[in-house]
Amino acid sequence: MRAPTPLRSLAPVLLAAALAACALAPDDAAPSLDIPAAYRATAASAREVWPTTTWWRGFGSPELDRLVEDARTANFDIQAAIARVRQADAQLGLAGAALLPSVSVSADDQWSRSSLRRTSGQTARIATSETRSYSFGPSISWELDLWGRIRAGREAAAATALASRFDQEAIALTVVTSVASTWFQALALQDRVDIASRNLADAEAILKAIEARQTAGTATALDVSQQAALVAGVRANIPGLRSQLDQQITALALLTGRPPSAFAIKVGTLNTLKLPELAPGLPSALLARRPDVAEAEAQLAAARANIRVARAAFFPTVSLTGSAGWQSLALGTLFGPGSLFANTALSATQIAFDNGKLTAQVDYNRARADELVALYRKSIVQAFTDVENGVRAYQFATEQERLTQDAVRVAQLAADIASEQVRGGTSDIVRALQAQTTLFQDLDELAQTRLARFQALLSLYKAVGGGWTREDVAAPSVQLLQGVL
Repeated sequence: MRAPTPLRSLAPVLLAAALAACALAPDDAAPSLDIPAAYRATAASAREVWPTTTWWRGFGSPELDRLVEDARTANFDIQAAIARVRQADAQLGLAGAALLPSVSVSADDQWSRSSLRRTSGQTARIATSETRSYSFGPSISWELDLWGRIRAGREAAAATALASRFDQEAIALTVVTSVASTWFQALALQDRVDIASRNLADAEAILKAIEARQTAGTATALDVSQQAALVAGVRANIPGLRSQLDQQITALALLTGRPPSAFAIKVGTLNTLKLPELAPGLPSALLARRPDVAEAEAQLAAARANIRVARAAFFPTVSLTGSAGWQSLALGTLFGPGSLFANTALSATQIAFDNGKLTAQVDYNRARADELVALYRKSIVQAFTDVENGVRAYQFATEQERLTQDAVRVAQLAADIASEQVRGGTSDIVRALQAQTTLFQDLDELAQTRLARFQALLSLYKAVGGGWTREDVAAPSVQLLQGVL
């Protein structure tokens, strides 16, 4: 009778695999999503104005362009994210390597010596014997992925590798917006320092006029003291602003990957920058433009693949091994006639009792997938929320800046009239002090309101993904034969 081959003896196992296919079917139903038809902050008919991939250039600041480019190449968080992508790609290679057989080649040279004491009458003699053998040949081992465990593991690794790419894009977007935000704050602080310096000069000029009036006998010591107190207050505010400005410059050094001692920039003014137009359009177009949403979706896909890995562990592990080559007791006859050997083996291992370990692993993976479904849905709602907040913040900041500019114009007119009257000796010092104080406060408030408007627009750029789309990220390549088993 003909002996069964390993593949013939595998037939019952293949039949069991077909019957088990339904049990391993994944639950990959898409999570239900509540996507609004329009944003509350914009009309349903609002047009779309999406940012470009180099959206920061729209602000018209060459210094900001240089800082962003430096950060994109030297920022530590971005470099760490790139390294995590390489780690995920390596894990993908490890996960898929078992789909193909493992082949090794071995060469053995074995030597042994034994001694035997032999006694004949009263004579004892030691007899020794030596043996030596040689062998050379390849061997192969292959776990047959009948239940899809290895393939599901590779799918999980591929989804994780894709998620790492989306994470890199999300971190890059955060870094770029942080650079822009810090730069805007530095410009606003420089504007506030300049405003405070001009206010100090104006207050000192009026102080000299009052002192001259005191010499002429038309002003009192109280008038001089009140104006001197205003001058001292304005002067005392400047060092704190300079300190904050220095901290922002130091923060920019860290964002661009350089120590503060090796970093220097020329800080300009926020007044000369542009405010590029941006409109988010409809919510349905947002999901393909947020890298954090894409990352959450990829992590969910990896978790669902891990459920299939855990389910497949309930079924037997089937392995095929074989070896062939040459073996001989003498090196000279290693490849001679009769030295060839070959053997194959097919084995199946089934866990009979593990105290609920496999069941617990499936339960854990299911719970992890449920967690990631919730986080995926949260990331989508968070994306809509970020856009709503960004649009509203920019609208209100724009209105507030306009109203503050009106207040500055009125306060400037009042302060100019009061200053002329003080110099001419026809105005009450108290009213002049009030006019100056109001003007100084409004000018400083205008600088902060302008910063708030830039920050709101920056938040909106980040909320809509900063010009990023899913098409910008290529899926990780799987360097394995497709269609194995």
